[in-house]
Amino acid sequence: MDLHLYNTLTRQQERFVPAQPDRVTMYVCGPTVYNYPHIGNARPYTLFGVLAKLLRDQFGNLSYARNITDVDDKINAAASERGVPIDVVTGQFTEAFLDDMTAIGNVGDFAPNIEPRATAHIPGIVRMCERLIASGHAYVAEGHVLFSVDTYEGYGRLSRRTVKEMIAGARVDVAPYKRNPADFVLWKPSTPDLPGWASPWGRGRPGWHIECSAMAEEHLGNTIDIHAGGADLKFPHHENEIAQSVCAHGGAEFANLWMHNGFVTIEGRKMSKSLGNVLLIKELRTLAPPEALRYLLLNAHYRQPLDWSEAGLKQAKTTLDRLYSALRDLADVDASAQPASADAVKAALADDLGTPQALAALSELSRDAQKAQGPAAKALAKSRLLAAGEWLGLLQQDPQAWFQTGGASVDVARIEALMAERQEARQRRDFARADQIRNEFTALGVTIEDTPQGARWKLL
Repeated sequence: MDLHLYNTLTRQQERFVPAQPDRVTMYVCGPTVYNYPHIGNARPYTLFGVLAKLLRDQFGNLSYARNITDVDDKINAAASERGVPIDVVTGQFTEAFLDDMTAIGNVGDFAPNIEPRATAHIPGIVRMCERLIASGHAYVAEGHVLFSVDTYEGYGRLSRRTVKEMIAGARVDVAPYKRNPADFVLWKPSTPDLPGWASPWGRGRPGWHIECSAMAEEHLGNTIDIHAGGADLKFPHHENEIAQSVCAHGGAEFANLWMHNGFVTIEGRKMSKSLGNVLLIKELRTLAPPEALRYLLLNAHYRQPLDWSEAGLKQAKTTLDRLYSALRDLADVDASAQPASADAVKAALADDLGTPQALAALSELSRDAQKAQGPAAKALAKSRLLAAGEWLGLLQQDPQAWFQTGGASVDVARIEALMAERQEARQRRDFARADQIRNEFTALGVTIEDTPQGARWKLL
């Protein structure tokens, strides 16, 4: 099954063919670790984690790098405010980030196998700066090393904007030592109170953009197959990455295919500190099961915005209730001998990472499971449902655990108590009370089935 992905650089969907048949390379811009991650931070790693699983299945060998930016002015400010070294800040929030990623299922085939940190790549960053200076694409001014955008004709081809438009639409630091206001910093001097490393231009630290270029070069090579990240990184970060990497590598393309995910809004509004609507993952995890967070993150196509809402999260939980209910009804069915295939889900993902269509196919498979009759049909239906969930990182826990650990949106404790009361009423032949309880079940969105193995409940 061919994989087709939309390329931001060419503005069209393309059949994906890796440069090397025996190795696919992908780089996803990682977090700057100065605070707890919010739900918008989680979206690219969840979506492109699904892509990573797809690539691993299709091509076998994937080198997937997701960096950690652990030196940055925001980190410096956070460390200064707390009066601690930057590694205290970065250590705390790197651990928090990885914990959140694990909680929402970005592990195993969905996770990167390379997690480089900027501070571990300072020598490579310095060498790249030296090459750019030697080739005339960068210059030194007042302890800074700056990239000269005038030396690269392709500057702006990713965002499709002119240099003038980019300067007008971005917060560009217009300093007197710049030859062009659009020139950007590759290396900058550090005062004694700031972190810094020795360099030919004095003690200093790297600019943000050069970090990713140097890490991608070291771990993935001069040209990578896929570079991905949020739409907000398109300019200036990705535009600058392209410029400095292409020029540092003698004109070789930096990435053959670019992918960008849309923004996350909250109840139709932009997420921002000023609006007080920044939703931290660690707080959302106390309000809803992490699997429901994951489901909602997958519910919109990656190139479209995702509007996060309480209603949407509630619906995600309810949908997972129904999916787990279908699996719970098949708890006694042995599906181990059945081939685990989910062609409809895989086909949806192979069509530009169509996660909404994949989720729709997953729901259809759960309906098939509920309708299945006979041991063979039930085993096949269960196998397909589990395989479909595996592609998306869903339905990986025991169904009974989902309902008993508070993950479900239904009141399991209340249902179980009513089940016991109904059984007692039937034993003492109080059928009026048993009928009342059945009505209470209906109000809870539950129906009762009396089977030879005993009564069981399921969602309406």
